Amino acid sequence: MKFTAEQIAGILDGEVLGNPNAEVHKLSKIEEGTKGSLTFLSNSKYQNYIYTTQATITIVNNSFEAEQPIKTTLIKVEDAYQAFSKLLEYYNKVKLMKSGIEQPSVLSENVVYGTDLYLGSFCYVGKNVTIGNNVKIYPNTFIGDNVTIGDNCLFFAGVRIYSETEIGNNCVIHSGTIIGSDGFGFAPHDDGTYSKIPQIGNVILEDDVEVGSCTTIDRATMGSTIIRKGVKLDNQIQIAHNVEIGENTVIAAQTGVAGSTKIGKNCMIGGQVGVAGHITIGDNVRIQAQSGIGKSLKDGEVVQGSPAFTYGDFSKSYVHFRNLPKIVSEWDALKKK
Repeated sequence: MKFTAEQIAGILDGEVLGNPNAEVHKLSKIEEGTKGSLTFLSNSKYQNYIYTTQATITIVNNSFEAEQPIKTTLIKVEDAYQAFSKLLEYYNKVKLMKSGIEQPSVLSENVVYGTDLYLGSFCYVGKNVTIGNNVKIYPNTFIGDNVTIGDNCLFFAGVRIYSETEIGNNCVIHSGTIIGSDGFGFAPHDDGTYSKIPQIGNVILEDDVEVGSCTTIDRATMGSTIIRKGVKLDNQIQIAHNVEIGENTVIAAQTGVAGSTKIGKNCMIGGQVGVAGHITIGDNVRIQAQSGIGKSLKDGEVVQGSPAFTYGDFSKSYVHFRNLPKIVSEWDALKKK
């Protein structure tokens, strides 16, 4: 797709300085700009590159004033970084603007769907499924019986949505993710064997949730596993049965949350964090990467370590830990004296 400087300025409410008919068809870093590319300048550290870049169009802040001759066409906006992000979002929407039902694909009995549905090849949609307007479902996706999907959702290729799952509006689910698989529930017997406990609950994703690739969210044993509005989950995360994650919480890759744990709203959880089951994490909690959470946390706590404790205490303790060989050596010397 090609865009002119005039078209881009119209999308961003910007002002063109240079050739309004200059065309771009790709993006680049300002220091790597080539003919036909669009870039931006928001960090003054990179300002020298604007005089040498070969990019055809550059988005800059309104405050920018050139001190040397430049070849690139400028688009002036209030905030270049935010404007570039807005443009990327617009470009992505245009790129993903597909509709129609490709073949082969399967729509089972009593499926209801809204306007502008895109259903890619080799998709399967089970019985009694309801799909909202402007939903895009890419190839090789499975949607089980009795699933509900809201408006403006995007499922990339190879997503698996098990039966009874409820998905709100504006949700994005990336490739390889499985939502609604069985929770890890087994009853032990005296002879050392286990019998499976049926998992008859479901998963609920509220509005504006995004789930990264190869993440798994288990269905509840009874009731629901709930991912609240605005939650963002990274790739390769495990959310166990009956977990509840509060609004606008973000969780980084390779984190695992065990069953029946409740996580509050506006929390930030780093990568490779392990969270034990049946505990409660308050609102606005910050958990540093690779921490192990074995007990409940109060609102606003910031923790690190495994087992985790207060971030400030952890930092102080780590200084001593790094000096431990020296401390032991000095202690041995004192004992000899």
